Amino acid sequence: MSINSKYRSFLLFYVAVIIAVYFILDKTASTWSFEHLHRPVFLESLTHIVDRLRSGSVFFLVGVAFIAVLAKWTPGYYLKTASLASIAILVSYEIKDELKYFFGRTWPETWTNANPSWIKDKVFGFNILHGGQGWGSFPSGHTTQIAALATVIWLRLPNFRWLSLLLTLAVAVGLWGSDYHFVSDILAGGLVGIGSAVGIVNLLSKSD
Repeated sequence: MSINSKYRSFLLFYVAVIIAVYFILDKTASTWSFEHLHRPVFLESLTHIVDRLRSGSVFFLVGVAFIAVLAKWTPGYYLKTASLASIAILVSYEIKDELKYFFGRTWPETWTNANPSWIKDKVFGFNILHGGQGWGSFPSGHTTQIAALATVIWLRLPNFRWLSLLLTLAVAVGLWGSDYHFVSDILAGGLVGIGSAVGIVNLLSKSD
């Protein structure tokens, strides 16, 4: 089986899981989290792991580019890996924004301007091309970013694959446990992050 066929099989399976979770698990998981967990501080804090990823990525890339140009310096393997991760984070974030606008999914709970939600209004589903903060649940931007970082680590630093899994799981559990996202939102964010990172690594990395 070629690598392209492996990617296709993975994509089809992943999308099928997201669809199944949407119909079977999302409502129940959100309701259970809301009624039993009550957004504990520990789980909520896990969602903040990604808070500085975008700004850190921008400053890192600018710094590396500045030094490389002035000093005619070529980054080594690890700095190149960090650069690829930074690019993947930034690219995946922009893709996520466009997908949020396209799908227009309502949130598990009400966050802003009395937005309709599953917990408050029993509103559940997609509103294609709706736009607005109250219709941006799908896909999860937090999961998108951490999955992009984790995928670059997975591909480029095999000895640290445990770290990529730990980071992704921590953010995902935090988002679900805080009822910030439906489970399918989290899975979809993971897919966007993984796909972006695989594309960036394959496009920009040469044998090194």
